[in-house]
Amino acid sequence: MPDHSAIGQLLRSGVPSFSFEFFPPKDAEGENVLWRSISELETLRPTFVSVTYGAGGGTRSRTIGITRRIARETTMLPMAHLTCVGHTTDELSAIVDELSEAGIRNLLALRGDPPGGPGTPWTSTPGGLEYASALVAFLKNAADLSVGVAAFPEGHREAASLDDDARVLKVKYDAGAEFAITEMVLRAEDYLALVDRAARVGADLPIVPGIMPIVNLGSMRAMVRLSGRQMPAETLDRILPLADDPRALRAEGIAIATELCERLLACGAPGLHFYTLNRSKATREIFAALKIPA
Repeated sequence: MPDHSAIGQLLRSGVPSFSFEFFPPKDAEGENVLWRSISELETLRPTFVSVTYGAGGGTRSRTIGITRRIARETTMLPMAHLTCVGHTTDELSAIVDELSEAGIRNLLALRGDPPGGPGTPWTSTPGGLEYASALVAFLKNAADLSVGVAAFPEGHREAASLDDDARVLKVKYDAGAEFAITEMVLRAEDYLALVDRAARVGADLPIVPGIMPIVNLGSMRAMVRLSGRQMPAETLDRILPLADDPRALRAEGIAIATELCERLLACGAPGLHFYTLNRSKATREIFAALKIPA
């Protein structure tokens, strides 16, 4: 019998998955926004939702607390993120125990950004783990978990080449990763090329594209730069003429994201993972445009 709480199995079911990502807020006002968004998005009946993990474990208790509350107080299946940064293996074991006690058995295993931020040199933690693949193996040995990993449509910013990036994904798959979620996809062609590279090296796992609509040009450009990429020219051609009209720019950003989602699903993506930034409106608008039944 399939385990319907294991995300790795859900993504192989043939039914398109729709999932949302949240992050731990910094204050009470942000907490209210987060839970209002969670309540509004719950009505869309997502396959699962995920909660991010701050650099160096800075949001450890909040990540666990939010994930536990989602498991206990909503109908949604939660997945917690976990990174190598700043943790010894003993600390990682304690975190896994906390999550298991809360009934959480889906994790996204990440190396995490260097302590100095994206693009800075990687610094190992004494007594910790060096790579996401090592974290995957550690988690699979520690408990009965469904473990996912990150994938990169245009290659990780530290990868020597796209082929090298694919080989890294294969190592994570060999370590026990059951699925992958990409950083935000900017072009459908980049996602499809990633899927092809993964298939060529034998990384036989569902790869879910990450979606983030453009609702603010400055913020989107900053996030794209952090991943070592550039905004596609065809996207800028549609967005830049609207730079002085925030409402029109936002509407065009939603339209671009909707078209991207339609293309990805038509090309066989196993689902869509929405980076919500703890807001629900843009995601709900895309759902309505895609005519996804609630």
